[in-house]
Amino acid sequence: MAADGGSSTSQGVLPCAFSPKTRQYLALCGQDGRLRIWNSDSKTLHQEYVPSAHLSATCTCIAWGPCRPAKEGPQRKKRKSEAVQVEEKADLLAMGTAAGTVLIYSTAKGALHCTLDGGHCGEVNCVQWHPQDTLLYSGSDDTQIVEWDLQTGKSRCKWKADRAAVTSLCVSPDGKLLLSAGQTIKMWDLETKEVYRKFTGHSTAVTTLCFATTRPPDGNGLYFLSGAVDDRLLSVWQVRDDGKDKNSVVSFTLTDEPQHIDLYSSNSKEEPMRLAVVCKDGQLHLFEHFLNGACKKPLSPTCTVQMSGVEDCPVPVPLLATALGTDARSVMLAYGNHLQPVMERVVKTPLVHAKSKVLVPGLPGHQAPITMASLGSEKRKLGSNTKEMSIEERLEEIDLSNVPVQKGRAKGLPSLQMDNFAVLLVQGLESEDSNILNKVFQNKKEIQIKKTVARLPLPAVLPLVNQLTSRLQGHPLAAILMVRWLKAVLVQHTSYLSSLPDLVNQLGVLYHMIESRVKMFHRLTKLNGKLLLLITQSPLKTKAQVMKVFLTMIILTIGKRTKRWKEKIATTTGDWSPKRTVTKTWSTGTRAKKNRYERELR
Repeated sequence: MAADGGSSTSQGVLPCAFSPKTRQYLALCGQDGRLRIWNSDSKTLHQEYVPSAHLSATCTCIAWGPCRPAKEGPQRKKRKSEAVQVEEKADLLAMGTAAGTVLIYSTAKGALHCTLDGGHCGEVNCVQWHPQDTLLYSGSDDTQIVEWDLQTGKSRCKWKADRAAVTSLCVSPDGKLLLSAGQTIKMWDLETKEVYRKFTGHSTAVTTLCFATTRPPDGNGLYFLSGAVDDRLLSVWQVRDDGKDKNSVVSFTLTDEPQHIDLYSSNSKEEPMRLAVVCKDGQLHLFEHFLNGACKKPLSPTCTVQMSGVEDCPVPVPLLATALGTDARSVMLAYGNHLQPVMERVVKTPLVHAKSKVLVPGLPGHQAPITMASLGSEKRKLGSNTKEMSIEERLEEIDLSNVPVQKGRAKGLPSLQMDNFAVLLVQGLESEDSNILNKVFQNKKEIQIKKTVARLPLPAVLPLVNQLTSRLQGHPLAAILMVRWLKAVLVQHTSYLSSLPDLVNQLGVLYHMIESRVKMFHRLTKLNGKLLLLITQSPLKTKAQVMKVFLTMIILTIGKRTKRWKEKIATTTGDWSPKRTVTKTWSTGTRAKKNRYERELR
């Protein structure tokens, strides 16, 4: 059973989704607020709809409704002997808007079916259909979940889901349970509208919720998966009878934040779950796993695909959406741009065109054939000496200083050493590993620093600035190196930083720290110049005389010339020894004089 197509915006990602079952249509919402529905069979634009408030109330999320019997006009009543099975087609499409309304569009009519308003006072983040096509659920920034009745066009029920905004929803296949994500993931009983279970969730906003099995929850066989913003793991959760289901049981590793997913749920323990994930970096990851309890290690994809052009230097083409076919070897791909997407059905081998190339993710310029991992997990043989290397051991074997330089390499091409530094820096920022960061930040060559910073992805720029800010507050020698990295970041990524809405809050600590550092710079520069002039032109030769003059200038500059300091300078002879002076003063004075003298020194 395939999950119903749905999509929501996340940090500038435009919503798009394939229609359920036949995957005949692809719905996309552009930046101009227009809804475009493409026919995947004919590769042409099927319909286009422009909402009346498409500029002020842009589309934030879309979801296809369950397939309904096709109605193509009035037909005569057929006899029982002539009765045939009615074909079901995708018809209704729900669109959430930034104004808090939900638009229901009908592909059969080619027009707006109805408008659901008055339920939310904030932006609609997610919409989800009930298996019965007359019910719809929506979540918003106002922390409310609204149950809509499409027959009346009004809300049936409304309740507060969480303290934070509701970012994702999902209805169980039997229509009895509802998943919602805010600060935590909650499972609701739709009959009583009460919380059935709570789950830990993610540290960031959850953008993806989907049931992975159709088995009932009373048999420890109900699973669902979740994905979040800036999280490169898809977590699978199990609903248990004993309530010990606070943590995830399985994790799927990704290369970036999940943007669009599609899965075929498992109906039994003997049937695997098939999952297709399109990440924010435009790569497609295919997974296949038998859901039967916990798995300690994160699971890697069985296949990874990235499209590229046919140029001499192939440029990756981002994937927009994907849909799994009924056959285990087929998958539908949509790639390119939202104005003119390209749709292809891939069978067995993920090649879209004879001239196209498939790139395996890794270092830039790295090409390798696609390797299909085994679908089932093989048990290790007893007595085998195979041992996997830990991540720490792998990092220790990476020696960036001994990377051979390719002779005759054209200028402008990315070097392997720079790519290794960029990859290590991103890994260190994501894992907050001080050993990796120290190894990268010890680089003193300005050219390598500039090229490494230029190859960083944009989501890693702000964490790098925060890391540099914390290190600038440390030892002055380390701050000298951090200033070079900070200069490269500001030169390379000024346009990106200036586009951040909360730039003042993000860089406020750095600004105040720099301001405090340079506050006394002008006065110290003056003092340094006077001291150099005095040393070069004065006949003073002894160290005591030079230090006496130096202390006098400091006192005059700061403005704390007191009687005690005059006596201290006058009694100093020979080598400058503060301990001798302090001892002499304390030995001749009383306890009260000693305390008063220490206060004056402070």
